[in-house]
Order: sequence, then structure tokens, then C-alpha cells
Amino acid sequence: MRTARSTTKNPARKRPVTALLTALVTLLGLLALGGLAPAQAATAAAATGLHIDDGRLVEANGNDFVMRGVNHAHTWYPGETQSLADIKATGANTVRVVLSDGFRWSRNSPADVTAVIAQCKANRLICVLEVHDTTGYGEDSAAGTLDHAADYWISLKDVLAGQEDYVVINIGNEPWGNTNPAGWTAPTTAAIQKLRAAGFAHTIMVDAPNWGQDWQGVMRDNAQAVYDADPTGNLIFSIHMYSVYNTAQKVTDYLNAFVDAGLPLLIGEFGGPADQYGDPDEDTMMAEAERLELGYIAWSWSGNTDPILDLTIGFDPTQLSSWGERIFHGANGIAQTSREATVYGGASEDTVAPTAPGTPTASAVTATSATLTWTASSDNVAVAGYDVVRVNGTSETAVASSATNSVSVTGLTADTAYTFAVYARDAAGNRSARSATVGVTTDKGGSTPGVGCSVGYRIVNQWSGGFQGEITIRNTGTSTIDGWTLGFAFANGQTITNMWGGTPAQTGGSVRVAPASYTATIAANGSVTVGFTGAQSGTNAAPAAFTLSGATCAAA
Repeated sequence: MRTARSTTKNPARKRPVTALLTALVTLLGLLALGGLAPAQAATAAAATGLHIDDGRLVEANGNDFVMRGVNHAHTWYPGETQSLADIKATGANTVRVVLSDGFRWSRNSPADVTAVIAQCKANRLICVLEVHDTTGYGEDSAAGTLDHAADYWISLKDVLAGQEDYVVINIGNEPWGNTNPAGWTAPTTAAIQKLRAAGFAHTIMVDAPNWGQDWQGVMRDNAQAVYDADPTGNLIFSIHMYSVYNTAQKVTDYLNAFVDAGLPLLIGEFGGPADQYGDPDEDTMMAEAERLELGYIAWSWSGNTDPILDLTIGFDPTQLSSWGERIFHGANGIAQTSREATVYGGASEDTVAPTAPGTPTASAVTATSATLTWTASSDNVAVAGYDVVRVNGTSETAVASSATNSVSVTGLTADTAYTFAVYARDAAGNRSARSATVGVTTDKGGSTPGVGCSVGYRIVNQWSGGFQGEITIRNTGTSTIDGWTLGFAFANGQTITNMWGGTPAQTGGSVRVAPASYTATIAANGSVTVGFTGAQSGTNAAPAAFTLSGATCAAA
């Protein structure tokens, strides 16, 4: 296994054998395409922007660039232009933007794509542009071909020229379904070569078959041949990880297959919430991506038909879903691990670490959580965020991250002593000395909700035989609710088929819901949301009453 590289390296470093092979592959590829046309000669020239070196995505100056980003469905929500600024505010360094080549949805015009790139640059984001119309080709009759997508990119050549430092071209999203996935290899190779023949020097990203999840290993097994067919070598593979990747072993086996082969890879989409197909192991995905220094781009900012994958509620950055909290503020999340591209401000020249944070103090201690606050650090440029660790002797475990000098640490065990400390970091990745420690002992038991609660119930979507519901539990009292059981009854024979944010138990029409770890604590005046899908046969009335740990809650 290749060891992790430092975040900077010698831009002049080039292995002689690699250079010779690259030159031979370039020459053979160009001859196969009909000779050294001027545009092809430009493609064969040394990369000047984002490019691949020794199996890694690097910037023009040779610095590693590890994507930590978010997918944004621009083509379906063209009015949500504020989203790129909001995504940047989370700490993300990359946005993957959904576009259409006009085959299935409304074609994004050159002017629109120009504006998207300008917004990415204004918000200091690397812009991955992808055509979504190819999704599920061969199985979904509405999907377009990679060749059609390649023609779209060629039509945008004037828009994309000169943007190699800022833009990665993802030829087509999930460009093959589960029907004959072996058919993915030839059109993928042809599309890459078509773009190179047209003079594109950008890093190109290619998605896997099997709706992006490559569960039959076609991309994995053919990756070397596809990579070798690119005369520039500036090609990166993208795996989409959803419910197929429901164990740590499946995640690590796939990622390591590419790392061990020295082939560039990132997780171009992934989800965490369980769905009807399974429960993705997002914790391993994020931890392994960080350990191996591989990029990841979470799906997606907002606007999903299935809202369990919305990182924000209604495109509102102040309303993060539990999935959004996990991505932005959880262990190995964006706030903790993202580093801005050096092309946006010379972060590679910043070698000064922030000052150590002040000694944290603890407040609002419950059986499973505590709020930590500390005096802010200072930095010669700016403090990008803080990382909270649990200290146990000489070892440390990351437990939370925050953009401010306060954070709530959750998931603790009742009646247990903990020791915490804090680090500050800047955009260049410089980390401060550790703060002094604070000891915290959690309460023996949680508070009783009493009557200080209200419950809102709504039907998000409904179809023949099924529906999607959402339950919002609000703590209207003055103390924290720490652990709860929600009770209610369906009157029309409805049954819950899947739930996120809680675990249901249903007997007849009666339902009891236990919280997930991330919804167990409800701060005073705070709320948590539980979502679910259910079956129904016609009448679908809302439950008439709700209880929380046996106490009646008001209707919201």
C-alpha cells in the first residue's frame, strides 16, 4: 500500500520511467487519432492546472489537492445561485455541479456554465462539472450516451479553455446501469479520447457503471486500461458509494484496490442515511478517505426527491439535516479536514500555525452530552476552525469540530469521566498546539420531558400505496431532553416501512420510536426531526396525539 504523502511536494519531481511511458502513450494515442493536430499537440503538453501526478490529483504548483465537497443540483434548481456561497461557508473546497447536455433535461447554455464557473471562482471552490443525462444508460431508456455528453463538452470548449486550474470535467454521471455493465469500458475510453483529440487538457473524471457503484467490479478491473488510453494521464476515477457499501470491508477493499495499483480515485458521491436498499457505512468511507488522502463529495446540498439525502432543509444553510451535521461537523467531516486550493490565495506559503486555544470550560452537561467553550485562537491569516479531541493518557480521539469557539459534544455515556482538549487550524492545514484539558463527568441520568414538548407531523409526499412522513419533536421546556421514546397511533392501517433519525416498533396501529444517537438529545427550545416512509391504502390521516416518554405533547 502506498504511504500517505505530505500536502506539498517538489513540482519538478518526475519519475524517468513514468515520463517515458507517458510520452509513448501520448504518441501512440495521437497517431491512432490521426496525427499531431495543433489542438492535440496542446493536449500532449505538460499540464498547467489541476492534473494527475503519481496517482494523485495535484495543483499546477505540485501541491496535493484532496477534494472535500458537496454535490449541487444546479440544472434542476437554476435559481438557487446563493448555494455556492453557502456551500463554501461550510468549509468545503469543492462543489460538483449537476448540468444537462439537453438529452434528458434542459440544456445548460454556455452563458450559464460561464456563470457557474465564475461563481465557483468567486467563492474559492474547485468546480467539478458533470452531465447528468447519462445516468443509468443501458438500463434507463431515457439516459443519453457518453458520446453525446462528450459533444456537449466540446461545444463548451471556449468556455472551459483556460480554466484548467479551477475546473474538472466529469464526462457523465453514472453512465451505465446494471444491464451488461461490461459495455461501460469502450464508450468511456472513446469519450476520453474524443475530448483529448479536441484539445482538452483538463483533468477528466469518469464515473463507474452499476449506477456508479461498480458492484460487479467492471471499472476496478478495467481501470488501468482506461487510464492508459488517456494520452495525458490526467484522468481520475469516481466511485459512488451508497447502500452497496454497507460494511467497512467492502469500503476498504474497493478504495485500496485503486490505491495499491497507484490509480487516482475519489468518492464522487456517497450517502449515509439508511434507505430501502440498505445502510451505507459512511463512517468508514470518510475515515478511509481521510487516511488515504482521497477526495469525497457528499450527495447533496438540497432538493432531493428523497429528502433523507438533503444536507440542508430547503436550501437553507441554517437548517442542516442530521446528514448535513454528519458531513460538515462530524468526525473526518468537511469542517475538520477540508483545505482550500492553493490557487485561491497562496495557502502553500502559510507555514504559521494558529495560537493554542484557551482552556475549554464545560456547561450544559447531561448524561450524554456537554457544551465546551474556549477562548478563540489567533492566526496570521485566519483561523479556519477547531477540532475537539478526547484525551485518554497519551492517546487522542477526535470527537467534534466547529467553526466557532464553542461546540456540543454528544454521544457520551452516562456517569462517565471524560477529558477534552482543543486544537485550532487554518486554511493551509497548519494546526496549533493543543489547549489545556478540561475534565467532564456526565450526569447519571437524563432529564424527564414532562409537558415541555410539542410534536409536528406532516406528509411530505404521497403516492398509490405509500407515503413519506416527517415528525418534528420540539423541546418547549427549560432543560435538555436527554433520551426519549415517542408514542403515537395510526388510525387507518398505515405501517412504517423505513425510518431515519429513529428506530420504530409497531404493533397494529400503535407505534413507538426510539431515537438515533444523533437525535437523542434535544436542547431547550431545540428540535429534532424523524423521517420515514410508510404504506397506506387510501385514507391517510395524521395521528391524533403524541407522547414523549409517556408525557402528552402539544400539537405543533
